[in-house]
Amino acid sequence: MKVRFLLGVAAASQLALTVNAAEPEKLPNIVFVLVDDMGIGDVNCYFEQSKIKTPHLDELASKSLQFMQHYSGSTVSAPSRCCLMTGKHTGNAYVRGNKGIVSEKGRFDLHLPKEEITVAELLRGKGYATMCVGKWGLGGPGTSGSPVNKGFDYFFGYLSQSEAHRYYPEYLYENEKKVQLNKKVYSHFLIMEKGLEFIKKQKNGQPFFAYFAITPPHADLDYPDLSQYEDSFEETPFVNNQKKGGFKSQAKPKAAYAAMVSEIDANVGQIIALLKKKQVWDNTIFIFSSDNGVHHVGGHDPDFFDSNGPFRGYKRDLYEGGVRTPFIVSWPEVIKEHRKTSHIATFWDFLPTVCEIADIEIPGNTDGLSYLPTLLNRERQQREHDFVYYEFYEEGGKQSILKDGWKLVRLNLSKPEKLKEELYYLLDDIGEAKNLIGVNSEKADELRKLAMEQHTESINFKWEK
Repeated sequence: MKVRFLLGVAAASQLALTVNAAEPEKLPNIVFVLVDDMGIGDVNCYFEQSKIKTPHLDELASKSLQFMQHYSGSTVSAPSRCCLMTGKHTGNAYVRGNKGIVSEKGRFDLHLPKEEITVAELLRGKGYATMCVGKWGLGGPGTSGSPVNKGFDYFFGYLSQSEAHRYYPEYLYENEKKVQLNKKVYSHFLIMEKGLEFIKKQKNGQPFFAYFAITPPHADLDYPDLSQYEDSFEETPFVNNQKKGGFKSQAKPKAAYAAMVSEIDANVGQIIALLKKKQVWDNTIFIFSSDNGVHHVGGHDPDFFDSNGPFRGYKRDLYEGGVRTPFIVSWPEVIKEHRKTSHIATFWDFLPTVCEIADIEIPGNTDGLSYLPTLLNRERQQREHDFVYYEFYEEGGKQSILKDGWKLVRLNLSKPEKLKEELYYLLDDIGEAKNLIGVNSEKADELRKLAMEQHTESINFKWEK
């Protein structure tokens, strides 16, 4: 079976890409670099970040498709990654929050059940070699949600999100086996080494999906070499006075955060250089994004760096700053020059997009829409979301829905007597500063009804306490 996608016009002739199920070597490789808790304002190509150097990301963006209104899966890690992997928004996703599970093997994260199908499983069924390195967050060893049971041929990194707060851990996991590090190795360097090694080993003719779910710049603010930024900023030391728990003290938190973002930028350069060396860059879809908005813990000052750009809110907020993320897509055979798109896209769109590209039947229970027409610069054929919906179970319970520029934010859902609602019109108020709930109750009623229709019951996540 052949699927033909019209790509554009070159030298007065139409160029078509043919993906043939019998010829897997023509399928594009897919590399997804997902960073942890980095704000959209930390990347210079979005809002002219002047304090942190990101030359490789800037170069990548200058030749790629840049999504200007892209939304993460959630406002914290585990549910965001669940949405990315399963193509569902948090009203339907199995994992809707960071939820720890204690077993005889330790404390891990709520695991995906067998019936939840991931994009990695779908791609592996199509002949892709699959890899995840970094932070998983969707199930511990021996569970149905372990990455090796969710479509990944190879995994290296953290199987517990709480362990991922430390960059000098006791151990990491290779597939489901512990690799002892004894707090002597900076984990991120080893994680990147393993990811690059996977790509090096891939033979020509078999496509691969390489998912770099790397942990910087998530707190701890911890990097072994601050020399690049050591004297760049006036610092306020972060001191953890707790006897147990919390984030690591850091004398120079600004320098540490900037160094971690620049490390990410260098990693992007490393991956691209390797793909070019292997002569597979042109037929590789390379995506860069962050799992949610910027954090403000462990000494990080997001306002100093303008980490959330013009948007209100941070990680754990459902305001734009908590869920709007950078999203840069390169595919040199298809995307010939830099473009910006205003198409509203989300993490739960990744799975149906990949399915359409690789000629895989899209599971019927997904919430996403393929953005392949946007990649192909055929936006007139692009289907649009009717709305973007979120629900969140921390800090009293939150819910939001965005439709036609109008956004309803609902707070304190676990305490109905303290329920608060806010209404914003983003087209005039991107910073969500003017609450219009008092002057447009009809619009609020419409959005509230639509939001509640998106919420399905979950055995693991309930607003009621």
